[in-house]
Amino acid sequence: MNNYIILLIALLPVVILVYYIYHKDKKSPEPTGQLVKAFLFGILSVPVSFCLSIPFGIIGLYPIEATSILGSISTAFFGAAIPEEIAKFFMLWLLLRKNPYFDEKMDGIVYAVCVSLGFAALENIMYLFSNEEAYLSVGIARAIFAVPGHFCFGILMGYYYSLAKFYPKTPKKNKALILVAPIIVHGLYDSILFIINVTPAISSVLFIVFLVFCHKMWKYGSKSIQEHLSRDV
Repeated sequence: MNNYIILLIALLPVVILVYYIYHKDKKSPEPTGQLVKAFLFGILSVPVSFCLSIPFGIIGLYPIEATSILGSISTAFFGAAIPEEIAKFFMLWLLLRKNPYFDEKMDGIVYAVCVSLGFAALENIMYLFSNEEAYLSVGIARAIFAVPGHFCFGILMGYYYSLAKFYPKTPKKNKALILVAPIIVHGLYDSILFIINVTPAISSVLFIVFLVFCHKMWKYGSKSIQEHLSRDV
């Protein structure tokens, strides 16, 4: 029974955010089968990310255990943000490259978010089952921060992916931002958290910075959704 509770706590925030993004696209919703496929592709992006993060660690791009500010930043980017966002981008590209249902700007955000939340779902399950003694506190913390974080990273990727598809003459920087934007935001998000762990003297100040960062990230994500919804109208 305990395992079912852990699964519920791990998946509930993911389900809520999937419903949220689906509801945002209610005027022209995507086929359920396509959203399920996107979610499954997101789950598959987890092992793909390991294929990048493990070699990055082997060649020394980030330490096994971060004990300094620099180590925290390198772990945040090379151990998490870069491999994870590249993996999610690859799966999103596989999903959308010949997808006839990708016919509106908002669709890019919807599919990218579903891929990102598929990643978050498996990651959440792995975290909670590896912390069974504290699964409730870990689950609540990740429901408030980590899962919405992946949601926002997905919005960024999908926002720029749609710009690249529907506006072929869009500046090259927008095409680059399909991958660069979520990597930077994801990397900064993780960097702040990792630095908090190695600098207890200023952890309280950094946590406030983290809360402000999360608020700005969510606000920008909401703005991006509204922009593409307006463009579709």
